[in-house]
Amino acid sequence: MPELVIWPAYLDSSKSRGEGRRLPLDASVDEPSAAEVANAAKQVGYELEYEPDKQYPRSWWEERGRVTVQTDEDRDDVLRAIAAYIEVMREED
Repeated sequence: MPELVIWPAYLDSSKSRGEGRRLPLDASVDEPSAAEVANAAKQVGYELEYEPDKQYPRSWWEERGRVTVQTDEDRDDVLRAIAAYIEVMREED
């Protein structure tokens, strides 16, 4: 099963497309952490690896971490599912 690397910047509504955001603004979340991404991916049902000390190459000075998931699904579908679950988790808090 292929690995999909998910950097928090992919889901971050405060980032531009040039800064790494992969989702449209209406599907993005405000400044997600790698821990939130990992927790949401786990809740959605993905097998994952959480790497909190990794640095996104486009913003190498920020140590935000990354998550890799094992999936055959389309990248955008995975990102949308994780972003939606982060929103749900934030509403519960």
